Parts: sequence; structure tokens; C-alpha cells
Amino acid sequence: MNKSIKHSFFLPVLAAVVSTVPTSRLPAQTNLYNFGGGLDGGDPQADLALIGNTLYGTTDSGGNSGQGTIFAINTDGSGFSTLYDFSGSDGGTPNRLVALGNTLYGTTYFGGTSGHGTVFSINTDGKGFQTLYSFNGTEDGASPQGANILSGNILYGTTYSGGTGGEGTIFKLNPNGTGFATLYSFTATTPNGSGVSTNGDGTGPGLCLILEVNTLYGTAYQGGSFGKGTVFKINTDGTAFTNLYTFTGAGDGANPWCDLILSGNTLYGTAWGGGNSGNGTVFSINTDGTAFTVLHRFSGNDGRNPSNAGLALSGNMLYGTTFAGGSSGKGTVFGVGTDDTGFTNLYSFTGSLGAGPVAGLTLSGNKLYGTTTGGDSVNGTIFSIPVPVTQPQLSITPSDSNVILTWPTSAVGFTLQSTTNLASPAWSSNLPAPVVVNGQNTVTNPISLSQQYYRLSK
Repeated sequence: MNKSIKHSFFLPVLAAVVSTVPTSRLPAQTNLYNFGGGLDGGDPQADLALIGNTLYGTTDSGGNSGQGTIFAINTDGSGFSTLYDFSGSDGGTPNRLVALGNTLYGTTYFGGTSGHGTVFSINTDGKGFQTLYSFNGTEDGASPQGANILSGNILYGTTYSGGTGGEGTIFKLNPNGTGFATLYSFTATTPNGSGVSTNGDGTGPGLCLILEVNTLYGTAYQGGSFGKGTVFKINTDGTAFTNLYTFTGAGDGANPWCDLILSGNTLYGTAWGGGNSGNGTVFSINTDGTAFTVLHRFSGNDGRNPSNAGLALSGNMLYGTTFAGGSSGKGTVFGVGTDDTGFTNLYSFTGSLGAGPVAGLTLSGNKLYGTTTGGDSVNGTIFSIPVPVTQPQLSITPSDSNVILTWPTSAVGFTLQSTTNLASPAWSSNLPAPVVVNGQNTVTNPISLSQQYYRLSK
């Protein structure tokens, strides 16, 4: 990718150099598949799982019995296939998938022997489906949200309701279906003076959990002191449950129903509502509960109601989707810097290529993959969108008989090139290899008596 020349200047000895300024190229969305709502399924609402060049996902509806499907599709949009149709007794309305080797694991929100959801496994070729556990809706929980393979080949997950307090659970299960245990039951709520149901820990734990060493982190959609949700942590043995943050529903956001992501000692997530305009927020918080920060408050034009499944991280940029808002009111793909800078609306859905994304994004290489629940096809889509390329700054400084060229070491894959003629340029990379000085790629080049132009190219 060649960087456009923005300006040039001549050194006193007639050598000319060119510097580029940072720009960002907004990507175009590609529609990989339109769901028909029949045997192929409809209304995909879960994150996609990636193995090699194949994406695996689920649909909430469609299939032979209308209970949802498991599907596979190549990242280039070819090879779509339905791997499994749910019938109700084996589950219904499947959630996101996680992979261990050639086996996919997941949960269903409904169905099973008691109608309260299941945990299942299936091979990536669509064979060997097994119901690993059926929830009974009592102390073990009801309506599982998701299951993650996190540590020691153990599945950890959450249920939206059930448990001893009736407000959801955290559970674990061996991949062979043995060893089910309820690690934590969220406590019952009581109405406050405004009639809002509150408690100390939260209710309706979110889609999935993440792990750091022996600690699980997650969110609860409602409950807490203000009834607007919480961020929590708990040890993998079920001890030391801690409420890290309680949302107020004001500027900080409300109703986090997302997967958290972890980078260093910082958790990142989204809240469906709240913020200054009630349209949701992107937030960060340290793993010890300190330094809660709102990274972005959605206003509506930039998106509304960030999707349930959280964020994807690439470098210092977080990428996600909003269910609504944007230029057509049908949802967006956005990016925001982890340092509270650089918010960008990458794409606004119009309906023709999908609408209403609920799932988060899956990052592979320089592309983001996701799904929408509707659009002109009504039954949802699978799409991809490239990660935008940010053009690094090339700085040029005369020094005696040399010119010193520097650019950030974070600009991986960029090559310094030069030419003597812009009218008919023949760009050459035959320059000294850069050395790192003070954290910058640095090239020192002698000044000649002819004009010289430089650029960064990828």
C-alpha cells in the first residue's frame, strides 16, 4: 500500500525530501453470506469462532425444526454448510461456540430435557454431536449464556437465571460432560425506593467469562446497588467473589451484557445503555477495580447500543459493533483507542448488506468478521471488514551533510523508499537498513546534489 505524498521541501544543497502525514483509510464491508431463514438458519446473534480459514457460528432460528443451527463458512465466503439442526430435545437457540482442537463446544438458551438449556459438543465436520448437560432450572441455573474453555480443559460459563437466588449462576463442567458444579449463585434482589430491583452482586451474568491465572472476570446485566449491572471477579474454585464496579446508569453506562477482554491488567467492555445520551458506552477498568474510565459515550449518529458480545483488540485499537444508530439507524462497526482517543465509525449498515449486528467481531489477520441479525435479507448476514491501516508519520531532519529519516517502530511492514523524479517515479528500496534510536526506526542518508524524494510504502 503506497502512501500519498503530502508535501515536499528542498534542502539548501538541492536535495529534496518528501514526508507523509498520518491518514487512515476507511475500509469497505464485504457481505459473505445472506441467511434464508430456512434450512440454513436465520438470525445469527453469536460471535464467530475461527479455526484456520473456517468460521463457525450459530443461528437463533431456522433449520429443520426452527430451533437454530450450527454452520461453517470459509473466510472468503465460500463453502457454507449447515453442520447441525437443533430439534428442541437437544437444545434450542444456540449461543456462541468455542473450540478445542477439532471439537466445538457451546450452549443453548432453551431446550434440553427440562427446557432450560444445554451444554453441547460437536466435531468441526458436523459429526459426533453430544448433549453434555441439561439444566433443570433450579440450583444449577437456567438459560446458559455461554461456555469458555479457559484452563485445564475445563468449561466455565454462566446462566442468565436460576440458581439459589433465581438471578443466574456461574458453573464449570468437564468437556466430557462430567464434573458439573455451580461455582456461584447471584443473590436475590429487592426493590429500592424507585421500584428498581437491586442487590450487591448483580443479576443476569453476561455472555462469557475470561480468565487470568485462577481468576474469572465477567459482567452482570442488571442488579447491583443501582440495578444497572456490575463488573465482577471470582476465583475458579468459586471463592472470593468480588464486585469490582457497579454501574449507575448515568454517564458511566448501564446494562453491560458483554464479553470482557483483558490486556495487561486492564479490562475493556461495553454497556448497552446509559452514557450521556442513553445510547451506551465503551469502558475500561483495572482488574483490581480501580481506574474505571469511559472511553466513549455513544450519541446515536456514531452508533447506539453497543453489541452484546464485546470488543476485539488490535494494537491499541478496540473494535466493536452497535445494534442501532449510525447514518441509517441500522447499526455500525466502530473503532476506539484504548487511551480514550481516535474514535472512528468504520461502517454504517444500511440494510442492503445487513442491519442490527448483535454479535461482536472476530479478528483474523487484517480482517474483522461478524454477523447481522437483519437487513434486506431479513434473516441476517455474515460479513467481513478490513482493519483500517493508519499511515505512520515519516519525519525528515537535515543534519550537516546528512538527512535523518525516522518513523515509529510500531509501523510494522513499512519500507522506506526513495526516488529522484516524481514525474515518472521509479521508487527504490536500496537504502540503509533502519536502526532503532530512542524508540524510532532511523535511517541516515547522505545529501547528494540531486533532488531526492522519500516515502513509506507497504
